Amino acid sequence: MNMEIRNDAGSRGAARAVRISDVNLYYGQQHVLKDINLEIRPGEFFAFLGPSGCGKTTLLRLIAGFNHARQGKVVIGGDDILDMPPWKREIGMVFQSYALWPHMTVAQNVAFGLEERRLRKAEVERRVNAALDLVGLKHLAERRPAQLSGGQQQRVALARTIAIEPRVLLLDEPLSNLDAKMRVEVRRELRELQQRLQLTTIFVTHDQEEANTVCDRIAVFNEGRIQQVGTPMGLYERPANLFVANFLGTANILGGSVTGGGNSRRFDVSGAGSIPIPAHADVPEGAKLVLRPQYVAIGVDEAGSVSLPGRIAHREFLGATVRYGVQVGSTTVLVDAPFHSGGSLLEAGRETTIGFKPESALWLAD
Repeated sequence: MNMEIRNDAGSRGAARAVRISDVNLYYGQQHVLKDINLEIRPGEFFAFLGPSGCGKTTLLRLIAGFNHARQGKVVIGGDDILDMPPWKREIGMVFQSYALWPHMTVAQNVAFGLEERRLRKAEVERRVNAALDLVGLKHLAERRPAQLSGGQQQRVALARTIAIEPRVLLLDEPLSNLDAKMRVEVRRELRELQQRLQLTTIFVTHDQEEANTVCDRIAVFNEGRIQQVGTPMGLYERPANLFVANFLGTANILGGSVTGGGNSRRFDVSGAGSIPIPAHADVPEGAKLVLRPQYVAIGVDEAGSVSLPGRIAHREFLGATVRYGVQVGSTTVLVDAPFHSGGSLLEAGRETTIGFKPESALWLAD
């Protein structure tokens, strides 16, 4: 049974865009959100990604109405909601703790927000049944939260939020209380559900893997600012700065200095040697050399590659790959090599070289 998402007139409504303009938020004298400008498309599954304390949850709570900004706009579907109280914004939020009533059944938890809105009993029952059917928990309607697994509790919290038929769905680290295996299962369910509903969804997480696997686009936050917005693949391949490169995926960052000019530019890697810089490469002032582990090889001298001397410091067997740590100057460079059954592994202490194609290198500054 598919649940209908309705607009104010009670008919099926289109997904809403979210536009955040020139938002600044302070806690006392502390500037927490700094010049936030963001466009989230209708029906998009969008992530706020960043480390703890970067401002991502603060912005989510601002959209929900639990935080207040001194300046700026938050527009949903054409309506500026920044000065509206939370209960008038028609926004659904799933909290990290799920916030389920332990003395209520699953059905009663889902019905709670509907009853607070004083809907008719028949309408409450219809929405509760539809929401539980949508998340696959209709058969557990009479159980209490303590009788459910963590994944089931998460789905109850989601059903309760969907039942109010929100214009936008906000998810505040909803998978953090689950074990690793359950997180993978539930995030797939979240993605499938979001696609079925075509509901604009904003997902807060500090876990890059979660953001990469379920979201259409990501805003990377650090110290109250948006560092970059893009698709998971776009951010990984074309990070705007060192922070984004290091936060999304594993990045080897080698310091050094640029010498020469024109087509003769070179990068002197600290304590390790010198490599040519491609003529077309845009190298900002103070740039460092950034290499992804899968683009680096050990002891390979291919045409078009450049190499640096090093020594194997350690290795980790990861199943499909072996991750080597190669000491190159003052930096340990991680190299991911495919594992082949029966193949020999390189021992720590061995002198070697690392090689890579110049076009696979990134030149980034802070």
